[in-house]
Amino acid sequence: MSRFLAVLHIIYCLLSIGASDTCQVTVTQPGFQEAKHSMHTVYLTCTFTTSGCLSFPPQVLWFRFLSNKHEDLCTPACTNHHKYKVHFSGNNSSLQINDLTVDDNAVYICGVAFPDSSSPRSKQTGDGTVLKTTENQRSNGNPAFTFLIIASCLLFIYSTAIFAFFGVHKKISSGRKIFQAIAQELQRQRYAEHCQQP
Repeated sequence: MSRFLAVLHIIYCLLSIGASDTCQVTVTQPGFQEAKHSMHTVYLTCTFTTSGCLSFPPQVLWFRFLSNKHEDLCTPACTNHHKYKVHFSGNNSSLQINDLTVDDNAVYICGVAFPDSSSPRSKQTGDGTVLKTTENQRSNGNPAFTFLIIASCLLFIYSTAIFAFFGVHKKISSGRKIFQAIAQELQRQRYAEHCQQP
């Protein structure tokens, strides 16, 4: 349940950034990245494409899912400037993670948002990058951790699909109400004209 609330929080963060256009964003991230503890610094990449977006540059946000919670890392300002830094160039962004430890193992999600756009597709996230930091002499993965990461990713994708479904359903029902109101008004006018005829 807490993971579902975390996903809703991320979607809310993305949607609350902007306030009618056809801006559409697609975000892609590598699914997995392994780093040795001795590297000290790692860069997670995020690439996005846009269509119909007038304002540029967009805001790039980074989140991470741990086994029992999520964290807003850079939304867009980073919460820990020593640990995290966002690099941005063209349609590419990367999250720099310093002082790498095994505690940095998590799913890192990149979000791209055009704040001035009201299009629902102008604020999107990637599927996430699983970062696996290994000790220098260890290379075998923990199957329970891998399962947890995969389950987290699937839950995120499922939650995003449910959110999109309810958004489309709300627009359709709103359109139906408007159509019904117009039909009722036309029916009243015809009735009034019919009653006025001798």
